[in-house]
Amino acid sequence: MLYFDHCASTPPHPEVIRTLVEVMERHYANPSSIHRLGLDAGRLLGGARELMGRLFGTTSEEWVFTSGGTESNQLAIKGAAYAAKHRGKHVITSATEHPSVREAFERLAADGFEVTYLPVNDVGMISIGQLQEAIRPDTTLVSLMHVNNEVGTIQPIEEAGKLLRQHPGISFHVDGVQSIGKLPIRLREWGVDLFSGSAHKLRGPKGTGFLYVRSGMRLEPLLGGGGQEGGLRGGTPNVPGIVASVKALRMALESQQERAERMRALRTRLLLRLQQLPELIINGEADSLSVKQAPHILHLSYPGMKPEVIVHALEERGIIISTKSACSSRDERPSEVLLAMGYPIPRAAGGLRVSFGDEHDEATVDRLAEALEAVVRLLKPLERGITSK
Repeated sequence: MLYFDHCASTPPHPEVIRTLVEVMERHYANPSSIHRLGLDAGRLLGGARELMGRLFGTTSEEWVFTSGGTESNQLAIKGAAYAAKHRGKHVITSATEHPSVREAFERLAADGFEVTYLPVNDVGMISIGQLQEAIRPDTTLVSLMHVNNEVGTIQPIEEAGKLLRQHPGISFHVDGVQSIGKLPIRLREWGVDLFSGSAHKLRGPKGTGFLYVRSGMRLEPLLGGGGQEGGLRGGTPNVPGIVASVKALRMALESQQERAERMRALRTRLLLRLQQLPELIINGEADSLSVKQAPHILHLSYPGMKPEVIVHALEERGIIISTKSACSSRDERPSEVLLAMGYPIPRAAGGLRVSFGDEHDEATVDRLAEALEAVVRLLKPLERGITSK
């Protein structure tokens, strides 16, 4: 099978698997215990946290380990909003956020917060001018996704951070699940207060995530308990998962630029092949050289055709792609992201996502293009039958 669904999850790196198994076998003690085995596990956990700080130019104490991107997003958004509710209950996000972010804001709205959803243009990007206009005296939080998980649009995080520096009472959260390990991230320079990441998106194990919490930030914890993770997340830390995850992140950052350039070239190659298929329409930014587009994601639509039909037809040919966010891929409703970008329902309901990984090269991309061409030829008569009804 050729796997082109890296935005949903990635195959763990063999070295990461070995590290995970070794730590599980040798360092199984609770890192909070005071005996020697517990202290050894605690040192491993501390070493992983110190490495996180070095990788991103922060202190080690500014990183919280979680169960994944969803928990990191929820802790950042709900934690910051509830901690600042005495100062104001107005919060801002965009119309194209991940379901884990969207649900957090829906929960805040149910609890009496007022949420402003910034619109996006036809490539999925917000306007900094509209962000500025949305800010009010009672605004306490802005949350934006760095790279959109469906279409790959890169939001202007640096510009947003520059604007929000003028409003020190507003916390700035960035969902970096699809960008961490793939694009440069400058937390201090951009003025980011909270930044979410997930290990299984960068060849690490599932069930582990990261949350940067700028020193001085106050958050209401979601999980109380024994005071672990600086009091922000109770429960025994997943030491094997954390150590393996930080190793996966270090490896991704070491090869980040080379991998990004290679994936951008592969995306361009696939785009050129798809130009021969007028039935398939590119969603978001079609120019692979654009700074608005992540290098590892290509999103397209076959208007009028159910995307799961194409997904299964490709799977029969040994190729795996997806429709939209894995969290909502079984939902047959049109993509909320594509609808927010102003696309008509047939286009928004026919979305397909291709996301590249380390194992791909020109030959595998050519095989994907050939399979797409064959599937379109197969489905073309069916399309005519659908549109004539």
